[in-house]
Amino acid sequence: MTFGLKLAPQHRVYAGFAIYSFAMGNIFPRLPDIKHAMRIEDGTLGLALIGTPIGTLIALTLATPILERIGFRRALLWLVPLLAIAYAVAVHAPGPAALFLMLLPVGLMIGSIEIILNVEADRTEFLLKRRIMNRAHSFWSIGFFGAGLFGGALAHLGLSPQLHLVLVAPMVAVAMALFLGGFEPAPARFAATADKAPMFARPTLPILILVAVTLSAMLMEGASMDWSAIYMRTVFESGPFVAGITVALFAFSQATTRFFADSFVDRHSPSGVARVLLATMAAGVVIVFFSPLPFVSMLGFALMGIGCSAIFPLAISAAAQMTDRSAAINVAALSQISFVAFLLGPPLLGFVSDHWGIRSAYGIGIPFIVLSLAAAGALGRRPSSNTVADGAGSGSSGERVPARAYEA
Repeated sequence: MTFGLKLAPQHRVYAGFAIYSFAMGNIFPRLPDIKHAMRIEDGTLGLALIGTPIGTLIALTLATPILERIGFRRALLWLVPLLAIAYAVAVHAPGPAALFLMLLPVGLMIGSIEIILNVEADRTEFLLKRRIMNRAHSFWSIGFFGAGLFGGALAHLGLSPQLHLVLVAPMVAVAMALFLGGFEPAPARFAATADKAPMFARPTLPILILVAVTLSAMLMEGASMDWSAIYMRTVFESGPFVAGITVALFAFSQATTRFFADSFVDRHSPSGVARVLLATMAAGVVIVFFSPLPFVSMLGFALMGIGCSAIFPLAISAAAQMTDRSAAINVAALSQISFVAFLLGPPLLGFVSDHWGIRSAYGIGIPFIVLSLAAAGALGRRPSSNTVADGAGSGSSGERVPARAYEA
């Protein structure tokens, strides 16, 4: 029996991405308060936060057979509200070691939700015969934007992170019942084959070049999500509402760009689009590094949101279109290697912040952006308009291999 609103398949996908990101995004405006309560430095907080991506990587690698056994509908309807509850529990951690351990199950849930929503978006693209992937990811950013506004407002009102995240859990549960209560998974693209991607896909030289393309976007997205609120509180002594607005502004600019990205990729070359995005990201990083005023920094974070928006999907598409081996193996290799690199982000940026100041945690992105610009030609010169039709970006049974956490 189903319940909730009657929505078109793509609208259920959009709602799923938005509710999921709202459930996970509310903690980020509260990181300055969590850091202050634990009396720890940025580097220690970065090491604690790494529990989430470790759990996510484990789920991305191992969870698919379990989710298929449970059923995507049942798993999604339970996992998203449980994710909100897990965050509400994690913020009660008395110290960084406890926070690390309590974020591991959070990461397992995030990785599992990533699999379900990315596969469902891919199947729905095939069902509708048109692109929705970047637009679906834009709704992830919209949900994160809402979380930044809501979290900043509650912080401004003086609510503790613990009470704030307790309030999020019933909101998420009601939204899931309302918008996803009638969710039924779309049919798979193709029948399953024996050509399954290995648990760990060996990267080739072309895949490593694509990893170089994505590194700066992944690092700067993590820096903006995890550290932008702390940056505003530390550098300008901004209030909690301004810090929350900064997180939301990054997500809003990212969402807006993703919403229109598919049409730009169809009209222009992937490498050309990527270079424009990387140049925009570089401008944002430079502004944040040298900014004398809070509103100037907010402009910089908005530019970084634009720059980070579509780099990884473009790289995934390029990997899927390689002919040296199956799309499943190439996409898995890019996803896994890039995500392992992403694991280094929180402690690296925290270490840099402890030793050279939090501005330097953003300045370190410049050489990575230069590397990405140098490698951007690997994305290809022609539009990848056949991606939806021919199943590029799919796994062995026609399923899209999930990209990474926080990127939905």
